[in-house]
Amino acid sequence: MNKDQLIDLILAELNTVYQSALDATERAQDTATDDQNVAENQYDTLALEAAYLAHGQAQRAAECRADITAYQKLKVSMPADLAQVKLGCVIHLIDIDDNDKYVFFGPAAGGLKVVHDGKEIVVVTPNSPFGEALIGREQGDEVDVHIANNVVYYDVEAIY
Repeated sequence: MNKDQLIDLILAELNTVYQSALDATERAQDTATDDQNVAENQYDTLALEAAYLAHGQAQRAAECRADITAYQKLKVSMPADLAQVKLGCVIHLIDIDDNDKYVFFGPAAGGLKVVHDGKEIVVVTPNSPFGEALIGREQGDEVDVHIANNVVYYDVEAIY
């Protein structure tokens, strides 16, 4: 499995989200500063609401940019030792019903899904319940993931 290509796919998705956030920020800022939206009375809050929205969108764009930077740094320093699960690893898991699941252990953007080599790969971060259960595991280990009141069991089939 070519992890450089996988990270490129993740970066492409993150760049799309980032551009979306920038566009939304610009639209909200335009609405907040539009002459048509000047408050006519104390109850007219459209411009104020748009300003809050613009601020939130700008924060979202900054978070997206930070995610992109984290993946760019990871791409430069991919792990060579694949004996244990760590940042930059792809983990092939099998659940108790013999269903395959592929996860990429990444620094950010948990939950993002990409298709690579015909497999759906889900990004999992170290601070998620799934990530906490996976970190440091080795091939052949059993992993139990506690989410809410459910426990899901997986076997670590392979680490790439």
